[in-house]
Amino acid sequence: MTLDFFHLVIIPLLIICARIMDVSLDTFRIILVSKGYRTISAVLGFLESFIWIVVVSQILKGVNNYLYYFAYGVGFALGTYIGVTLEQRVSLGQVIVRIVTRLPGEKLAEYLISKNYIVTRIDGIGTLGKVNILFLVIHRKQLDEVIDIIKEYNPNAFYTVEDVRTVSVMHQKKPRSKIYNVNFFKFFQR
Repeated sequence: MTLDFFHLVIIPLLIICARIMDVSLDTFRIILVSKGYRTISAVLGFLESFIWIVVVSQILKGVNNYLYYFAYGVGFALGTYIGVTLEQRVSLGQVIVRIVTRLPGEKLAEYLISKNYIVTRIDGIGTLGKVNILFLVIHRKQLDEVIDIIKEYNPNAFYTVEDVRTVSVMHQKKPRSKIYNVNFFKFFQR
């Protein structure tokens, strides 16, 4: 096989692009599976495997061209990064925010409630004495706003955020999707 422009540039670029699509779909699919979106996960799995077999067949055709292997690795790395970035932008699902503060938690709870968040507050005892613990279950799209409120109220407050797979009842309206103000995933509910 002679190595010309097509084999040195075009095929490696196509391999990189295909791997970016393939691995981005895979990363996004795994995240959707963990959140219970079965139908769209299956569709993405089909597309992912189709792209993968096309790419691997091209690499096997040019088994002696090490540039193909390099392109494969670059595409994998970029695809992982893009897949995670895509999932963060879409912000599917809910999270639980746990706030531990040594300051009285009533004011922060009242402020969050005034912003239409559902808050549960309990008293606790930590290493340094009495604390207030606030719990919120929110849509992931609201997380940045809640963190800003926490930092404004008490920059030293300790908080954790965890993904929630299932919520029995969500008492607040879901914020609209950032993508053309349409909830694309409503067609693929769990």
